[in-house]
Amino acid sequence: MTSSGMITEVVLPGVVEPDGLQINRRAMPVPAAGQALVEVEATGISYAEQSMRRDLYPGQPAFPFVPGYDLVGTVRAVGPGGDGSLVGTRVAAVTKTGAWTTHAVVDVDDLTPVPPGLDPAAVETVVVNGVTAWQMLDRARLRAGQTILVHGANGGVGTVLVQLGRHLGLRVIGTAAPRHHEALRALGVEPLDYRAPDLAARVRELSPDGVDAVFDPVAGPGVRTSYRLLAPGGTLVVYGTASATGARSIAWVFVKLLARLYTWNALPNGHRVGFYNFWAGRLTRRAAFRRRLRTDLGSVLDLLRQGVLVPQIAARYPLTEVSAALAFAEARTRPGKVVLEP
Repeated sequence: MTSSGMITEVVLPGVVEPDGLQINRRAMPVPAAGQALVEVEATGISYAEQSMRRDLYPGQPAFPFVPGYDLVGTVRAVGPGGDGSLVGTRVAAVTKTGAWTTHAVVDVDDLTPVPPGLDPAAVETVVVNGVTAWQMLDRARLRAGQTILVHGANGGVGTVLVQLGRHLGLRVIGTAAPRHHEALRALGVEPLDYRAPDLAARVRELSPDGVDAVFDPVAGPGVRTSYRLLAPGGTLVVYGTASATGARSIAWVFVKLLARLYTWNALPNGHRVGFYNFWAGRLTRRAAFRRRLRTDLGSVLDLLRQGVLVPQIAARYPLTEVSAALAFAEARTRPGKVVLEP
């Protein structure tokens, strides 16, 4: 805790440009029963926060609120009746909001221990991104030697996804701007320019029979191309709606997308199509959701500890420089995740 008993947090007051974010100071929160106070050592900027500042993220809170999808930090206190041995333990948690702060109150059941010796910023790159990539690959039911196409391979999720894919023995084709191709090659990816007018033909050159899975965070008109590039029995996993950045209604974009995916999934061609929702089951099967999250995140962190996963840190910024950090993240000039260090 700070000596003054105050915390610093970032507030998103409404639909603003990155420089409209506000820095707020308030009294140190006190954990209730079943909660822990975590001193945040690293949090980050994902596509979710970029959407939230435009009021385009499904289910986001009413303004104003503190953004921040996940965090890594050290437990400083527990609520009444809590396990005192947790104090001093480094943990990771997915919060959806509230992590852009120096101290956060988190339910103990949402905490996952972090292996000792890991850099908090490195861990931050594989919390929500790592779980997302891990669970999507599990859904696709792939085997070594198969080929996958990863759109946005330079992004926070993409850079973890391609590494996990290579670890599983998959051939990985990744789309990104040319400035990211050298970094992707270093991760074992065969890169293609996502803006190439003949992108589908380029993929077919590399994989004439189609690809065994496509992972698409954009869900724009190109999702049809993603579907058509599937090999027999292939899987399309859509996990974002980046194409909706300029849309007036994210809900309508989402409804149209789900209707299209449902229709494709019903076709008798052996393809499997779906939308990945990180939070599926949280409300109806909360205990099972938490168990799976802890298990999957633990597996990802173990791969990070082993060096199988190399953290892709696009940049590090102090929490108080969040406006510059958000602008940098949205410019997408470097692969990986922008990390905030309170």
